[in-house]
Amino acid sequence: MHGLISACLHDIGREQQITDENKSHKRGALMDFELPKDLVEFLAKLDAFIEEKIKPIENRDDNIRFFDHRREWARTDFENGGLPRPEWEALLGQARAEADKAGFLRFAWPKEFGGQGGSNLAMVVIREHLAAQGLGLHNDLQTEHSVVGNNPFVVMFKEFATPEQYTRDIDKLMKGQLRTGFGLTEPNHGSDATWMETRAVRQERDGKPGWLINGEKMWTSGAHHASHIMTFARTSGKDGDAGGITCFLVPTSTPGYKVEEYLWTFNMPTDHPRVSFKDVWIPEDSYWGQVGGGLAIGQSFVHQNRIRQAASSLGAAVYCVNESVKYARKRKPFGKMLASNQAIQWPLIELHTQCEMLRLLIRKTAWEIDRMDHKQVERTISDRVSMCNYWANRLCCEAADRAMQVHGGIGYSRHKPFEHIYRHHRRYRITEGSEEIQMRKVGAYLFGFIGPKKGTLDD
Repeated sequence: MHGLISACLHDIGREQQITDENKSHKRGALMDFELPKDLVEFLAKLDAFIEEKIKPIENRDDNIRFFDHRREWARTDFENGGLPRPEWEALLGQARAEADKAGFLRFAWPKEFGGQGGSNLAMVVIREHLAAQGLGLHNDLQTEHSVVGNNPFVVMFKEFATPEQYTRDIDKLMKGQLRTGFGLTEPNHGSDATWMETRAVRQERDGKPGWLINGEKMWTSGAHHASHIMTFARTSGKDGDAGGITCFLVPTSTPGYKVEEYLWTFNMPTDHPRVSFKDVWIPEDSYWGQVGGGLAIGQSFVHQNRIRQAASSLGAAVYCVNESVKYARKRKPFGKMLASNQAIQWPLIELHTQCEMLRLLIRKTAWEIDRMDHKQVERTISDRVSMCNYWANRLCCEAADRAMQVHGGIGYSRHKPFEHIYRHHRRYRITEGSEEIQMRKVGAYLFGFIGPKKGTLDD
């Protein structure tokens, strides 16, 4: 991947974003699609670690029940609001502790936070690699668990926390005591986030300046363990304005904050509640970034999360295709290999082709993200991030559905993981920004309403 971007022709608007070094590579027709040597070595070490440390834990004490046909029941405390069972979350915590001890968990964290500063390119390669291995304790997308953690909050903390907040909270962050839920979506507003009804107004209490928050949020994942909720609220402007929204870090212990209900989903367990803020008062310095500039923080989260999640969906799709190929070669109905039938081959061929093409776009886009600041990503390649994400999520669902079909009755059963993969990844066609919203972003770039082409297509 050293010169992957150099190998791809950019349109005129994007070409201005390429560094002088990459321009010289382009003029020299450099085409190097190899992964960096250190990343290849990292993957090998990661696989060895999983086999030596994680697989034994997965197979100990009937822990396999969390991954075989019993997985949904084993993971879900149906009598406690459908929340994850404590023993399930304890198992995930044990795996993360082993990964942290071995130096893998914080790979993507900034170096000053004890991480390795892993790039977005490295992370998309790693996430595809892990997801392509199927269900297991090494990587569980239902809970965003992985032995190589994807915690965009850490990077957001580095980018947006004030010096005072950094001093106050860095120790808690490093010890895992600062855990956040993400409160953007509301009962009446999802994709139309600029129309949110949650409001924050300045209010002084006991001589101290602060903010009074009232409103509701939906799908605030991880709230049952969160110490704080990243709460987006309008502090100025009118409905529909991109400005005037502020991101607050609200402690879940604050009076007036309440988990109203946990929403049961297509794939259980759930940790996605509806929460309310009723006269919640927080001190003045509880906001992140700039007052009125909260959506920039949301975009920072979205871009990193979407490209990495796209890689995971790609990996899961690859797993479904590969498992179907193996089964089709082994199964012999009517005395001949199932794989000899073109009706079996052709759908898998199309999926395989799409996986190959999508992989290049995801890695190219991640490569570009690594060479831009957050604002530049939004201005120049946000459409590429959306392309990767909406197509990967759709592709994964199609691959899981095809795997069920190829495997027949056993594929439809819970004794194969395809129904679980489908049910989980189906959410991402909505929750990472719906397909329609992401396609609208691509269209706005394509037709020059926003992005590098803006103004160039006018009469």
